[in-house]
Amino acid sequence: MAEDYSKITRNVRVSVRSFYLEDQSQPDESHYVWAYRVKIENRGREPVQLLRRTWQITDARGRTQHVHGAGVVGEQPLLEPGESFEYTSGTPLDTPSGFMVGAYHMLVPSSGENFDVAIPAFSLDSPHQSGRVH
Repeated sequence: MAEDYSKITRNVRVSVRSFYLEDQSQPDESHYVWAYRVKIENRGREPVQLLRRTWQITDARGRTQHVHGAGVVGEQPLLEPGESFEYTSGTPLDTPSGFMVGAYHMLVPSSGENFDVAIPAFSLDSPHQSGRVH
């Protein structure tokens, strides 16, 4: 069962759920793939825009990749009060488990103020993590 992880920073709620993609993974070749679905909700009183993202993706051996980029899935969504934005993305690892954590870098267009919204840490789990099953 997928677990929901969520966190609120400055009236912006981020919730994430991850899914192991068995059909895209090749455990025999140490290739494991997950999808994750993110929902970003503006619970504040002013519009906010997502400009950039930063991710830290850590595998079961403790190796961390840092991923930075503009927007999410090619968009820089502007969220009016009460609006939300959802998207699905994915990540591969060469270990059968890991975790991700990150931040969205937001802008308040009316004031030009920037702030970061925390993305809660969530685990990437697969059925293969307890050792090799043949």
